Amino acid sequence: MNSRAIAVLVLTDVTQKGKSLTVALEQRLSVASDAKALVSELSYGVLRWHNRLEAILNCLLKKPFKAKDSDINNLTLVGLYQLIYMRVPDHAAIYETVSAVKELKKTWAKSVINGVLRAYQRDFVAINASVDLNPVARYSHPAWLLDKFKNSWPQDWSHIVQENNLQAPMVLRVNCLKSTVAEYLKQLAQAEITATVVKSLASAVRLEKAVDVEKLPGFSSGYVSVQDAAAQLAANLLDAKAGQRVLDVCAAPGGKTAHILEMSPELNELIAVDIDQQRLAKVTQNLDRLALSATVIRGDALQPDQWWDKKPFDRILLDAPCSATGVIRRHPDIKILRQEQDIEQLVAIQTQMLDSLWALLKPGGKLLYATCSILKEENEYQIKSFMQGHCDVEHQIIEKALWGRECENGRQILPGENGMDGFYYAVLVKV
Repeated sequence: MNSRAIAVLVLTDVTQKGKSLTVALEQRLSVASDAKALVSELSYGVLRWHNRLEAILNCLLKKPFKAKDSDINNLTLVGLYQLIYMRVPDHAAIYETVSAVKELKKTWAKSVINGVLRAYQRDFVAINASVDLNPVARYSHPAWLLDKFKNSWPQDWSHIVQENNLQAPMVLRVNCLKSTVAEYLKQLAQAEITATVVKSLASAVRLEKAVDVEKLPGFSSGYVSVQDAAAQLAANLLDAKAGQRVLDVCAAPGGKTAHILEMSPELNELIAVDIDQQRLAKVTQNLDRLALSATVIRGDALQPDQWWDKKPFDRILLDAPCSATGVIRRHPDIKILRQEQDIEQLVAIQTQMLDSLWALLKPGGKLLYATCSILKEENEYQIKSFMQGHCDVEHQIIEKALWGRECENGRQILPGENGMDGFYYAVLVKV
């Protein structure tokens, strides 16, 4: 099947059916793995620049495509993306894009798409200048999200959106039970994969160029996992000790669960809880690949009485559901799927989770609150509100950190800082 046509199916799954890009790609590429690289590039690229591409298309069309022709709309965006952002020769991009209408069974659209793409070729300087007068098109973010960034980070918002529109690096976590970063860098060099150490993290390696995991030395035998450096900070901050009982809530897909076990192999017990059965299966798969063991439970963090055995925990990691505004560079579909009204609902859920899980923590124990959000209402304001409502909580300052920036409560990493994803962490001690 034409790679452009497959990309259109992926994009339509996201923009019309509300599927995540990750799920849509997995489903569509399961029958077309030979087209994986190009389909992924087109899908990620169009979603990354969706607002800008749509604005350009609107300049070129006499009237918008009908709702039933959203696939043709997406195909035209695929064509524009190639002309603007890829090194595909213009004639090849136009020919292949127009040819894809056959597989979509809408041959009437050939002349329309051809006309639009050639019109852009002729007048791209004027068209680009015109659409970029609108910040939504220029920065390729919805207006409400730009406003949120400006409110939370008035000095940094433009840098944030620029970073969001870049491709994120591929970062690995070396399994300290099986190897060291120095040893693994040698294995990568032997495999002709260029990589560098991530400063301030003992386990992280950043690749110069992303590769399929199958090409990573020792991946199948658990020597290494894919995990951004910001996410790798969680296990360090949790500071779990030998003999302790640890709870990892909202654990799927299990990257942080595994890292905790790699760093603290002599725990008394680690319980990994998630409400989503399918995502929970990935926790088990990751643990099996790494030869690690944990108690994996399907459960709702808002209703711990349904799964908790009433034995308190020394450490709790709450990787809270959030807007994911810190990982847009990895998941550009967030700009399409996330809506402004979602934020208030997510803040309410986070508040409820903090309240319900705090009762499970021993006096003297620590709860690590983590999000991949950069919105203050989900992060430092959330923690401030929690502390005001509880007399038995103390905020622990994250000292000597070589990453992120100190907040009134907790510490925030913005997208691209130290090459990391956007993350927030706060360490709370029960007194």
